[in-house]
Amino acid sequence: MSKKSKPRNPDHVRRTNRPTPDNEVVQERIKSLLTPAVYGQLAYYRSLKLRDRILSLPVMVAAVLLLRWRQVPSVCELVRVLARENLFWTPAIKVSQQALRKRLLAFPAGLFERTLMDVLPALRERWAARRRPLPESVSYALRSFSGILAVDGSTLEALFRKLKALRDAPPGSLGGKICTVIDLASRLPEQVWFTEKAQAHDTSFLDQILEYARAGTLWIFDRGFFDFAFFDALMDKGVVWITRAKSNTVFTVQKSLLHTPEVRDRMVLLGRDKHRCRHPVRLIEVHFGQTWYRYLTSVLDPAILPAWAVADLYRRRWRIEEAFMIVQRVLNLSYLWTGSVNGVMLQVWATWLLFAVLIDLGDAVAEELMVPFDRVSLEMVFRGLYHFIHAYNREATDPVKYFADPKNQDLGILKRYRKKPDLQLAQPVASLAGA
Repeated sequence: MSKKSKPRNPDHVRRTNRPTPDNEVVQERIKSLLTPAVYGQLAYYRSLKLRDRILSLPVMVAAVLLLRWRQVPSVCELVRVLARENLFWTPAIKVSQQALRKRLLAFPAGLFERTLMDVLPALRERWAARRRPLPESVSYALRSFSGILAVDGSTLEALFRKLKALRDAPPGSLGGKICTVIDLASRLPEQVWFTEKAQAHDTSFLDQILEYARAGTLWIFDRGFFDFAFFDALMDKGVVWITRAKSNTVFTVQKSLLHTPEVRDRMVLLGRDKHRCRHPVRLIEVHFGQTWYRYLTSVLDPAILPAWAVADLYRRRWRIEEAFMIVQRVLNLSYLWTGSVNGVMLQVWATWLLFAVLIDLGDAVAEELMVPFDRVSLEMVFRGLYHFIHAYNREATDPVKYFADPKNQDLGILKRYRKKPDLQLAQPVASLAGA
């Protein structure tokens, strides 16, 4: 009788044993976006009293980005690539595998964080300058709010124990947990927090969210952040929010704003006795299919945020789940090669930096096709670069136009329309907007 095979994580199975091919057009796009932000960190780099050496700030940023962007399978292979190719803003260099490994473990991850934060304003400007349709609920909400932000937490995958630094780590050790904020309009990351406690609950990030949130912004939370005191604190700051109501939520109805066979919109007080919200909120219930969906929002005026917009905006919270899928499964954040806090954070920040570059490319494709960005599959844009690189050797010169070309529809860049209608279309917009 054969031994039972051990369970394995499919994300830890290496899909390739060689880097993906290079392309000068793709590399130039990344270079033009990131070079000012990278070199803008040199003064801070020197203030940390880090010596100018072969593996300098520009070289290390280029090397770690290469690990993620071109799916380099190992540090050993990265050394070979560094010795033979010009990377973004740095020429080819020869360095030992041992030196690179040590540098990857000790290089300050905060420099990647600063690079991301410096490049985001330029990416926001590029997004604002583009002309492609926005979802109706997003356009409606942006009339009243300065930003629409979604937040969620995600546990990082188990660490690999192949490095010497990880030999003493117990099997199955997780890499920690991240909490990420994205802008639902631009899809760009806004903030990332990290804790070593992989089993930490989402509510452990409430203080960071409360400190970061600004008046006039609209936040969308899932039920993992459900906390009455937190909701009150946000409203005290002038921050508005949307979330799903829990099935056991206790409330007292103050006023009915709308009541139809498909939609109920009421002003309520959450909780009872000492355990209640100090501020009234709206409870919106929408019947879709065979289910009633219940949403809570601190926006009390239906003219500012109608019931249909609340329901549709919450459904678009799924964009942050897609973001986690891209960084972990497509950009390989599920492969953590160091257990040091600094090393994990270096990988986290580098991956979100590349995610922002990929968002910019996907948004450019949406503009070229004149479709909402939600219709564009970021995963297929990333995978489609393989086909563009091969086409570039023949006739293609621009990845955006290549992806938008009707001849390349089979690449799956555009998502298929869902068979079911959107939630906001289940009721005529006009009947709900006047609630």
